[in-house]
Formats: sequence, C-alpha cells, structure tokens
Amino acid sequence: MIFEAFYAHAAAPPEMTLSEVITYTWLKQAFLAFVVLWLRDNELFQLITSGNIAYELCRPNGLYGLWYAKLLAQRISSALLRCFPILIVTIFLPEPYRLKLPPDLLSLLLFLAVLIAGLLMLVAISMLIYISVFVTMSPAGSLLLFSVFGEFLAGLIIPVPLMPDWMQKIVYVLPFHWTADFPFRVFTGNIGIEEASTGLLIQLVWLAALIALGYFTMKKALRRIVVQGG
Repeated sequence: MIFEAFYAHAAAPPEMTLSEVITYTWLKQAFLAFVVLWLRDNELFQLITSGNIAYELCRPNGLYGLWYAKLLAQRISSALLRCFPILIVTIFLPEPYRLKLPPDLLSLLLFLAVLIAGLLMLVAISMLIYISVFVTMSPAGSLLLFSVFGEFLAGLIIPVPLMPDWMQKIVYVLPFHWTADFPFRVFTGNIGIEEASTGLLIQLVWLAALIALGYFTMKKALRRIVVQGG
C-alpha cells in the first residue's frame, strides 16, 4: 500500500511499474532464505569462538567446501518449505496485489538460472562473514556489518530502479544486487532476455571471484588461528 501511494503521487513514471514492484515484493518473501544475509548457522559461529574449530581442522576434507555445502543446503531446505505456499496464494490475490507470472517461458527459465546463480553468490558472501569472525571473534558485529549494507544494496529494502541515480551507480558496481534485485526483475520482465543472459555471465564471474576470495582469506585466517577454550 505504501508503494501504491508512492506511484499515485509520483511526479514522473518510475522505471518499474506498480505491478512489477508488487511481484518483486512477493518474490522477496517467497525466496527469503535465498536472498537475506542475516540467516545464520550459530553452530559455525560457536565452533570458531569456542575453540571447537580444532575438531573441524582434524577432518580430512576442505573446510571451505564443507561449510559452503552446509550453508547452501540450509538455505535450499528453508526456501522449499516457504516459497510454494506464498507463490500459490499470491497468484490468486485480487488486483493490484496479485503476483504476475513471467511474460514467457524463456523468462521463467532465465529467472531460475539467475536465481540459482544469485544463491551461490550469496552463500559465497555469507562465507566471508564466517571467515571474518576468525579475526573479529564477534559474530554479531560481523553479521551486522554485512547484513545492514548488503541487504540494502541488494534491493531488499527499496528496489534498485527506485533509488536515486547516484546510488544506483554505486549499487551496480558491487555484487549484492545480483543476488536479489537482478533475479526478481528478470521474473517481472523489467529486465529483458538479452540483458538477463548477459547478467548471468556476470553473475558467474562474480561467483568465481567471491569463491576465490573466500578460499584465500580462509587459508590465511587458518594459518594464524588461535584455538580458544578448553
């Protein structure tokens, strides 16, 4: 309803229609576990801060890959339980609060592809939060720092096209909007097929860079780790 009032009094037509913004909002709720940074695994935080990380280091497998797979599985299981009831209900809501389906099948398939790529990117960013705790020893501080800025820049508070032009330039330089804003705008049709295909390639480049950064920083952190606790 806030967006409806905004559109009713807008001086110029925004870059997204009201229908697209409403669908965008429902998608945020349906795929919440795919796009938020504050979803956390307290067990991993406790391993670092309590000293039990020593047990993890004794296992014959890579710590980064193990934690990445665990965080990915948690988000997928949470999203599967949440998304279908919301999507089904919102399709049958009255206008203008109804979720609109993608304009064509190709847009839907591209949405699924970029949503998965965005999820993989978000898990890679989440890994940086856990790695930072090796240095800060403060899970709350690391989580707050990433979540506040990351979720705003991802378009979870305000869709990126509704932001001022100078702010959009900053958002498009950073990786966060590729995790939520970009997939949801592909679903609504606000981003066309050609631009979506190019964006998918950019997502994969960002994914490779984030994973490489995560591997490097974790390796460096583990070299200087101090095991605390008894």
